[in-house]
Amino acid sequence: MAEHRRGANLPSIGGFNRTVVLDAVRRSPDGLSRVELASRTGLSAQTVSNVTRFLIEAGMIVESGTVVAGRGKPRTILRLEPGSRYAVGVHVDPAVVTYVLLDLAGTVVASSTTSTPTADDPSEVVRTIGSAVDGLIADAGVDVDGVLGVGIASPGPIDVDAGIVVDPPFLPRWRDVPLRDALAEATGHPVLLEKDVTAAAVGEMFLAGESSARNFAFVYFGTGFGVGLVVDHEPVRGVGSNAGDAGHIMVDQRSLAGTPDGSGTRGEVGAAVAPDRLVRIARERGVALTAGSEGSLDAVDRAWDELAEAIDAGDEAAVALAAEAGTVMGDAAVVIVNLLDIDRVVFGGPFWSRIASAALPAARAAIVGSPLLVPKHPVDVVESDRGADVAAVGAACLVLDAALSPRASGLLIRR
Repeated sequence: MAEHRRGANLPSIGGFNRTVVLDAVRRSPDGLSRVELASRTGLSAQTVSNVTRFLIEAGMIVESGTVVAGRGKPRTILRLEPGSRYAVGVHVDPAVVTYVLLDLAGTVVASSTTSTPTADDPSEVVRTIGSAVDGLIADAGVDVDGVLGVGIASPGPIDVDAGIVVDPPFLPRWRDVPLRDALAEATGHPVLLEKDVTAAAVGEMFLAGESSARNFAFVYFGTGFGVGLVVDHEPVRGVGSNAGDAGHIMVDQRSLAGTPDGSGTRGEVGAAVAPDRLVRIARERGVALTAGSEGSLDAVDRAWDELAEAIDAGDEAAVALAAEAGTVMGDAAVVIVNLLDIDRVVFGGPFWSRIASAALPAARAAIVGSPLLVPKHPVDVVESDRGADVAAVGAACLVLDAALSPRASGLLIRR
């Protein structure tokens, strides 16, 4: 049985107990009776009764049928009400901004994209994103009062305390953009800012529910290469919330060196698997790519779509290149596995999802078969099923996690 949070029976922490109960119900898709909730949370029967009454009145859980368990009165089952609250996730990528709307269960109910503003005028950035958020909610027909907040996943570095995007790579004009507070003012919703790799890891952990791994690394492959970390069910953020910059890990890049004699066999993983570099190598190897030669991020993204199509069509050069990239990223992940002694590695991100069919088996083989692997326990190597929008979904999950996890502020739960 999965581990559940424990509550306390003191009136002064009633808000905390609500999140304890919500967390337990969310993690149990088949629902729980009040007796089971008391057992799993450590709360008294009276406290559970009071808390569930509040949550039912708030519309966040519902009574759904009864079960007979032994002698005595049948037990009423309580389940989460997904449509009672929503969260918006925004992923700021150098090429495109992705928006998703999740219900309380973490299901994507709407999504959209816009081109990434240049940030020459920070106020224009806020207007663009704020308008897209408002339009997403309106088009979905969702009551604006049911939206818990907006989560933003941004390339680092970020200043979480100030809510500022500091100086992200590939976005030279985004220096010191005060995104969090300005967007909160523009939309009227609470806003959380997180580094993209951490947001992806939070989303993976939150949506896994009962099956959530206690410790894992989320290898994020987007415009850049990074690793989101979860240790003992908590995301590792670091002192400045900028943990996860793994692009400088040195790896053997012989297969991607691009030279006949195999020179330059050691290099940084981020540079070795940079999408624009892989597009260039693919073209050199004869993969038919019509986009990407002009070098812009948008062109590289379109070329990556063509690379994915070539992989799906069985193009041997494209498949081999994706496998080589997977091997290089797997080699980098071994360093993380050794460092933290974890037993699960999840690969995902907007560029990963399009090469995964060829890259994942190679990454798995590189990790579990590495002569440098120190842990003797099995290491599970999987692909995230959140798709290309994993960072945006993770950003929305930050808001849901704040509302549904026992460490959350009760301010995000509205009557």
